Amino acid sequence: MNYLNTTPMRAKGTVRILRRQQELPLLRDHLLRLDRSSRHDRFHGFMDDSFIERYAEKCATDGTLIIAYFEDGVVRGAAELHPPEQSPDSLPEIAFSVEASLRRKGVGSILFRKLIAEARAKGYSSLRITTDAQNEAMRALAHKFGAHLTFRYGESTGNIDLAEQKQAEPAPSAMATTIDAARAITNFNRAYWGMLFRMSGWGRAA
Repeated sequence: MNYLNTTPMRAKGTVRILRRQQELPLLRDHLLRLDRSSRHDRFHGFMDDSFIERYAEKCATDGTLIIAYFEDGVVRGAAELHPPEQSPDSLPEIAFSVEASLRRKGVGSILFRKLIAEARAKGYSSLRITTDAQNEAMRALAHKFGAHLTFRYGESTGNIDLAEQKQAEPAPSAMATTIDAARAITNFNRAYWGMLFRMSGWGRAA
């Protein structure tokens, strides 16, 4: 009998900053591909195409840093780092968007780590994040990276203290992972058979 593999596939694309002016329309195209639910999560309400086009154009000229997640040469996710001058409390604000086909594959975490590294490089000590109160995936991701969210007027708002953020640890190599797994299996087997021997009386002194 064949069983369907329900384990989600991990992200396999690349991440880089959109540096050249001619690349910034890639953000617009990505945002326009967001479905109705994803647009609501990203902008705290449904926004039509004309709003998104104006928003992307503004990001291209106001100093916003765009970190893009690419698959097959197409931007499928983005992290935005908006300069503090645009915020009433002078805190740089961050935002994320991931297309529906790549949800639950680790894209958000990849973008979050890269964004925090870039924010540190700019000398920022704190970041502000605002998301829809119903966007549980974004709230969970924000909590994962140390945001303390409060609820107000249908939104969740919080700050991330970069001084409290630990430097990202390198992912273990495939060889190290295999060795660790084999060691764990060996230890489990040793403990399991030892328990059976004790229960059956084997190994007791005569």
